[in-house]
Amino acid sequence: MPELKVRALLADLLMHEGRTVSADRLLDDLWGEDLPGNPTNTLQTKVSQLRRALGDRELVTYQPTGYSLVSDSVDAVEFARLLAGALASDDLRVKADLLSDALALWRGPAYADFRDSFAHAAASRLDEQRLTALEEQAEVRLALGEHSRLADELGELVAAHPLRERLRAAHLRALYRSGRQSEALAGYAELRERLADELGLDPGPELVALHQAILVQDPALTPAPAASSTNLPAPLTSLIGREGAVAEVRAMVDSSRLVTLTGPGGVGKTRLALAAAASVELPGGVWLVELAGAVGQVAELVAAALGIRDETSTPPQVPVPDLAHRLADALRGQRLLLVLDNCEHLVEEVAALVDLLLRKAPGVRVLATSQESLALPGETLFVVPPLDQPSAVAMFAERSGTPLDAESTPWVEVICRRLDGLPLALELAAARARALGVQGVAERLDDRFRLLGVAGRGRPARQQTLRAVIDWSWEQLTEPQRTAMLALAVHPGGCTLEAAEAVGVDLHLLDELVGRSMVTGAPRYRLLESVAAYCLERLEQDDPVFGLRDAYYTELAVRAAPHLYGSAQRQWLVRLDEEALNLRAVLDSAGSPRLVEALTWYWYLRGRHQEGYRHTKGTAWGSGFALLAGAGRTDDIDFPDARSRWFLAHACLHFGDVNTAVGLLDEALAGFRSQDDRWGEAAALAGRAKQAMFQGDFDLAASSATQSMTIFSELGDRWGQLQASDMLGYLAEVTGDYARAARLHRQGLRIAEDLRLWTDVSYRLSSLGRIALLTGELERSADLHEQGRRLAGEQGNRFAEEFARVGLGLVARRSGELDRAEELFLESLAWNRRLETEFGVPFYGVTLILAELGFIASGRGEAAAARALHLEGLAAAREVGDPRSVALAQEGLAEVAALEGAFEEASRLLAEAAELRESVGAPLPPAERGDVERILGMIAARPSADRG
Repeated sequence: MPELKVRALLADLLMHEGRTVSADRLLDDLWGEDLPGNPTNTLQTKVSQLRRALGDRELVTYQPTGYSLVSDSVDAVEFARLLAGALASDDLRVKADLLSDALALWRGPAYADFRDSFAHAAASRLDEQRLTALEEQAEVRLALGEHSRLADELGELVAAHPLRERLRAAHLRALYRSGRQSEALAGYAELRERLADELGLDPGPELVALHQAILVQDPALTPAPAASSTNLPAPLTSLIGREGAVAEVRAMVDSSRLVTLTGPGGVGKTRLALAAAASVELPGGVWLVELAGAVGQVAELVAAALGIRDETSTPPQVPVPDLAHRLADALRGQRLLLVLDNCEHLVEEVAALVDLLLRKAPGVRVLATSQESLALPGETLFVVPPLDQPSAVAMFAERSGTPLDAESTPWVEVICRRLDGLPLALELAAARARALGVQGVAERLDDRFRLLGVAGRGRPARQQTLRAVIDWSWEQLTEPQRTAMLALAVHPGGCTLEAAEAVGVDLHLLDELVGRSMVTGAPRYRLLESVAAYCLERLEQDDPVFGLRDAYYTELAVRAAPHLYGSAQRQWLVRLDEEALNLRAVLDSAGSPRLVEALTWYWYLRGRHQEGYRHTKGTAWGSGFALLAGAGRTDDIDFPDARSRWFLAHACLHFGDVNTAVGLLDEALAGFRSQDDRWGEAAALAGRAKQAMFQGDFDLAASSATQSMTIFSELGDRWGQLQASDMLGYLAEVTGDYARAARLHRQGLRIAEDLRLWTDVSYRLSSLGRIALLTGELERSADLHEQGRRLAGEQGNRFAEEFARVGLGLVARRSGELDRAEELFLESLAWNRRLETEFGVPFYGVTLILAELGFIASGRGEAAAARALHLEGLAAAREVGDPRSVALAQEGLAEVAALEGAFEEASRLLAEAAELRESVGAPLPPAERGDVERILGMIAARPSADRG
């Protein structure tokens, strides 16, 4: 370790973060008034010693004004950057990762040896930043549901900083949520006493409010469910009169895998289902799938709700399983609850999908709401009854704001009885009571009661009752309000204020309808589902409002399309996600070529390859989607522009078809550059980098990926940065720079998670697993690869799943688990062989798998089997034209030769392999030389007679 003055010099330069520090300042900080005999020379000596200790003279620079230390690897700077990113992020998972990375940089007190001298201010500033990070992390962990462990961990931190109120507040919440209310109250009392004794102050208002909430056990302190485990909406109103029904349905869900709530429209099936589902705890979570407004495509809606990509990795020539079967495969092994809401108009399609899921995914449970049974074996039915009279009265009083006194109660009882206790009818009646009073509502029900009591008309009596309630409410609206209701009804996914205005509904009308409880409020305006259906029946198919809606969403998609290629990518992806139901409705009714063109890139980014193929079939982009969707190759298609050529090349590279991709990429790149299309140029360069990696041309791969990253970074396109960083990370891995490779893959992981590109998340997890393997962290590597494989399986992406599987095989062989490794590699080999047969092109993964199987055979002493495997691998490597794969096969054959006593042949093969790797600038890094070193050891240990 460098002596104290050299460490002091380093600390002084570091705390100035690259700024020049004058020699006088350094002398004063290091020696104070006790200067050495020749201060300038002594300082220069210390600088020289520091440069030697750092191992890089360029890090410490000299200018006439003083010295500076310039490095992009300063922990304090990196800590500040990560903390700033965490504070700016709204995504809890991203924030948690950034804070974890930031705090991991701390290895003890900042500037420990110099805190009481010249580094006092810098150390204090860093200490404050660290406490801020710890407070942020505590609040994030609370939001993510980590209570018990956090309560224990914060105890020591609070003891060290007893007067820090934000830290104390997090500790109190963690204690309370862990069931330790008395300890939380004691913690508050201890703080109050300290503040009074030491500062003469009282706790701040936020802590006082928290203390009061703990005392009264405020329900607001109850932790919310983790965001990643459910998409159930928060209830907007209280659930009255359903306590027993909630418990009964909850018990049914525990004992039966399919529970269907039936009953008339408006009876409260959805509210009851959501209330029962909210208390279900399963590892895979609870997921609501809204089917209201859907026209078929149930499997797509389920996949979208679960975040499962609508794509297939099946080769074009293989029969493509439909989305329902791929969904069932993705959910196999999951334990979760699906809430399928409003199934009545899609009973047959829903029943078919549910039957498939229940048979193929034994951990899946389904809670459905429908006006009729799904009629499946094992189905448990619960008929949702109307509210009993006391509950109906209580609900009407709450919704209308009516005080139940001697004058109003009899009228309320009349309303509830005559409306059959149907919650929706009561909601609508309550909305009118604000203007008419309860007596006025009751008196206006006379004619409606006769209508409600009329039988027949081809509909069940309970449906007539619901229709009568809506008729009654409809007749109370003004003509402008009715027109507004019809216009809002054409938005099956609800709408923003902007969309409402586009179909002629202004803010004033929206406020009126929200006030009448006919529409739920901002930021998205929605009609009750039955009310929307009622309105749609009153609209003719050629009503102008449909044209206004279609025009609005078409223009929205057109406006969004260019932003999906730049810095606003995430924002517009989320915006289009929110409008998915509305966009689908426009496409199904009268989707224009402009809308299809605008949504094409969105479909790709979201993994909706089947949807993209369905709408772009017969076009240039449709050729790429055909490959990605597993629908086969499309011939005789014109490519009108460089982007369509690039997209097909991109799809070909996804399947390893380099020969087809090369020409398309060259044409696309030339076209992009002639048009000064910077995004296209960066995309083509990323493709070229991938092509070059396949071909073993690492110089071309490095230059292409670097150029691509530079352009994508300038454009702010994070998807593009993800593609380039993947190639750069792999290059760093090949050259042995594992720290850089890990950093690039972690950055890619954050981008993929932020953009919700879950297949890319799987690839990045497996890539990090490869780095852990190469750095000797076998247990961590296995865990990362297993995470990657699990996520790929959930997304139904076999390519990502196989990438993870091969990684697990590598870990198993290096752990000495030869049987396990062989099992994994044989499964992967069979899959790759099938792809080669179906596609008619060699797959690069085969060479690695054959080599690994050959080394396993050699490890068992099975020389003949090993030779056959390595010769097969050598032939495959020469066919794909990858020098590194050829070298790998030769190294395997060298071990076979050594096993058979042919030591000169073994030495020759190793030399040829090393020369091949050198020829492409990729000699084996030390971490990957294990097999070669073992073979060299066998050669060195050969009998002396063989050496002579």
